[in-house]
Amino acid sequence: QVQLVESGGGLVQAGGSLRLSCAASGLTFGSYTMGWFRQAPGKEREFVAGISYSGGRTHYAASVSGRFTISRDNVRNTVYLQMNSLKPEDTAVYYCAARSRDINIPSRLYDYWGQGTQVTVSS
Repeated sequence: QVQLVESGGGLVQAGGSLRLSCAASGLTFGSYTMGWFRQAPGKEREFVAGISYSGGRTHYAASVSGRFTISRDNVRNTVYLQMNSLKPEDTAVYYCAARSRDINIPSRLYDYWGQGTQVTVSS
């Protein structure tokens, strides 16, 4: 079955950096666009970043553009999210997701989800 396993979350001070990874198995990785989403307590899950099948196109939420970078390795079947200049408002559970069609924002359009990894940014 399809599995997406996130790692790399943790506690970091404001201004710091973290790199999230999401290892995929059970699917033809290069045939899926990948996305990162996040959900803070009491808030809806929101789109953070997406990357196309080959990695040639990316899209970011305005709130993270210029600070976060999404990338993928289609040999290792892994997608990454490099997060720099972290802010307390970035605190959330971060999820990776796979979609068999082009990059899109609504979470309901994604086919598979990981279990999430907690990112906490202290002020």
